[in-house]
Amino acid sequence: MGNRFEDDDREGLRDRKRRGWGMGLYRNRSRGWLGGVCAGLADHWDVATWIVRLGALALLIFTGSIAFWAYLAGWFLLAPKPTRWDDGATQYEVAMEYDENAHTYRKRKVFTYSEAPSERLRKARARLDAAMQRVETMERYVTSRRYDLNREFSKL
Repeated sequence: MGNRFEDDDREGLRDRKRRGWGMGLYRNRSRGWLGGVCAGLADHWDVATWIVRLGALALLIFTGSIAFWAYLAGWFLLAPKPTRWDDGATQYEVAMEYDENAHTYRKRKVFTYSEAPSERLRKARARLDAAMQRVETMERYVTSRRYDLNREFSKL
């Protein structure tokens, strides 16, 4: 019989496993062949599943039983990816990052890098210059005689 602290540690590990170890790392049983470990790693790394499977096969050939034991460890350490039909399925926090090109947030991926800071700064300056041109155009219109004329016509 374990003491209270060991029970808390086990429960904390189970919770971390259920949450994907805080990185969104799960086994993907729907796309997996054997246990979904390779498919889950492919989802996490944002690469094609066949690449991870090929790497696992190469590791198995070159390292022998080490790759087999690592796959088994992944099978036991990674929780199955939760689906919306699971009982008590809850959404866990996943690290997000801002995508400058799409102007929206996306899940942070391991092998997806953002642009260089100089390129991001260049794009920000271009957007700021375009906004300044629009403001200057509006100022010219509001201070022109045409604006006064259009305002008078709208009152009729």
